[in-house]
Amino acid sequence: MSEGNPTRVAIACQGGGSHTAFTAGVLRTLLEEWDDEYELVGISGTSGGAFNALGTWYGLVTDDADRARAILDGLWTDLAADGGQDRWLNSLVTTLSRMESAGFPLPTISPYQVLGPEVGKQRLREVLERHIDFDAIPDLCQEHVPELVIGTVDINAGVFETFVNEEVTVDAVLASAAVPNLFEAVEIHGHLHWDGLFSQNPPVNDLMRLPPERKPEELWIVQINPQEFEGEPDTLDVIADRRNELSGNISLNQELGFIERINEWVADGKLPADEFQRTTIRRIHMGTRFHCSTKVDRDPAFLDELRSLGNQRAREFLDSRPGS
Repeated sequence: MSEGNPTRVAIACQGGGSHTAFTAGVLRTLLEEWDDEYELVGISGTSGGAFNALGTWYGLVTDDADRARAILDGLWTDLAADGGQDRWLNSLVTTLSRMESAGFPLPTISPYQVLGPEVGKQRLREVLERHIDFDAIPDLCQEHVPELVIGTVDINAGVFETFVNEEVTVDAVLASAAVPNLFEAVEIHGHLHWDGLFSQNPPVNDLMRLPPERKPEELWIVQINPQEFEGEPDTLDVIADRRNELSGNISLNQELGFIERINEWVADGKLPADEFQRTTIRRIHMGTRFHCSTKVDRDPAFLDELRSLGNQRAREFLDSRPGS
């Protein structure tokens, strides 16, 4: 950070279904404590992380941090299971998910064979459009507005695809959350898209491609999936849990490893410091392991628990910063 200038920060929000309520708690606290010491230059997200990134971005560019925090609250209140029938359905889905991961023989049904998944997707669409005016997004993408990046996978081309700034539509956000065994793919520009968990989770590269004067000096990763594991997974549910965690971390760590290599080359003089920005990577870990089946759990009490944990981890993160 240059003397007198704020440190440029980008935030990347990892996906993980209902577990990303944790990220909402993190972002609410960061926004509450945000000051002139930092400038947000970009925010990205995948799956549930995309909901949080979008809500934060939209609140900030249309108003202020308080508006962003209110949108995050509204999104997760509306996503929670509400009413007796919805709570019963949520309990059923969570139980079946746990049984499946434990190896119980359950009938498998494609989301294309039943109506329920599309009803669920329509509910997500309604929640998003209740809080976000997607038609207004292109006009909000001005020169000094933070970069907004949403991650998906293009099934047909076999590559990850990000939607940036004015490209972000409600379909792009729904595609980022379209888990293949739960939802039908989302068609965008003639190609079908699935959940971005298969690719950049969360998107980082687009944040690092900002112009030199906007490139982040710090990259804050909100990481849902635990990084480390003690011992050996030896039961079907634990194996499934660890596979799920690794699928969300390996691609992320590869991207972060490349950034760290660039930092080393700049420090060693192999790359010119006036052309390449060193970026400090900081992680905000959830730090608590929940069973992978709870990634579909929308129980209000569970979501509140996750948001409270996010608040706690964010405060620990802020207190641990140099100079705090």
